[in-house]
Amino acid sequence: MSSASKAVDFNKLDFGVFLPVANGGWIISDAQPRPDGSYALNREAALLAEELGFDFIMSMAKWKGYGGETNHWGVSLESMTMMAALAEATSRVKVFATVHTILYHPAAAAKMFSTLDQISGGRVGMNIVSGSYAGEFRQMGTWPEHLDHDARYDLAREWIQVVKRLWNEERVTHKGQFYQLEDCESNPKPLQRPRPPIICAGASDKGMGFTIDEGDACFIGGRDLEELARVSARAKELAAERGKTIKTYSMFGVLPGDSEEEVQARLQRYRDGADLEAIKGLLRSYGLEPDGRENSMQARARNVFMNEMLTGDAESIARQIKHIMEMTGLDGMMLTFADYIGDLRYFGEKVLPLLRSAKEAG
Repeated sequence: MSSASKAVDFNKLDFGVFLPVANGGWIISDAQPRPDGSYALNREAALLAEELGFDFIMSMAKWKGYGGETNHWGVSLESMTMMAALAEATSRVKVFATVHTILYHPAAAAKMFSTLDQISGGRVGMNIVSGSYAGEFRQMGTWPEHLDHDARYDLAREWIQVVKRLWNEERVTHKGQFYQLEDCESNPKPLQRPRPPIICAGASDKGMGFTIDEGDACFIGGRDLEELARVSARAKELAAERGKTIKTYSMFGVLPGDSEEEVQARLQRYRDGADLEAIKGLLRSYGLEPDGRENSMQARARNVFMNEMLTGDAESIARQIKHIMEMTGLDGMMLTFADYIGDLRYFGEKVLPLLRSAKEAG
């Protein structure tokens, strides 16, 4: 174990499934199997995740795809509606739904998540997104052109503070920059007290500060493990400076096989089926960072795969995850799968037990 590595109790880490709510999943290719974004597939994956002992399931909110021959992410289910159904279908796994602050009034969102919490029996969590892909919202006329990146987080901060008040107070009067509420009531309250858990993927200092102040966990990314470790450490340092704690999570893809030849053949099949126009659509939608560097998602998308892939047999994937967790100080992983049934079952039956039995790595 390197000097930067830390002993990890893998039984205390969270492993979740990022559900295939949009067609194509997280691989921009026409190779099969391709997730179709259907409720039937998402329900099957959610029930399988619960059966196999995953800690949470989550779905993104997507309103427009990236085009190309595959119309990648052009078909997607609405997150809160779908997670309400999956909350009823499941009984143990935590259920995270995504909400865009620029689309939903905080009073509407507060009641929706209280409803979700009741449906789930106190298992719902909120994933907050303050903006992201402008084209999704311009098509609906809801993109706040007058608000820059930081201002959208100012809106999100006021938004979640109003939601929290509605979750805990009988009546709320609020006169803010973005929202005006007069003696507003919101019942029932969530079952979870004082509130459901909140997570956000803010990567900038502004976004990370928002997550630390208002949430419980932060989704982070990095171009390599060293950058991921720095971002995770930075988030926890900023939280400590505020007298708080924050968990950090990152997303990885899983593509297993019992032999190296099998894995390489699968990888090559996806690369051979790359939808180049859809990849260009994704890159156009997010643009480049101000310094001209691609972000981690963009860099990986050029190689068909939208997140870092964990490949190999069960023992190899388990070793990769142990190394990642020791190096980065992450508190959990959210996983995507090339095949949301076969690969998910492989991971749950063959990899997850290896991790859960590794009480201490070091």
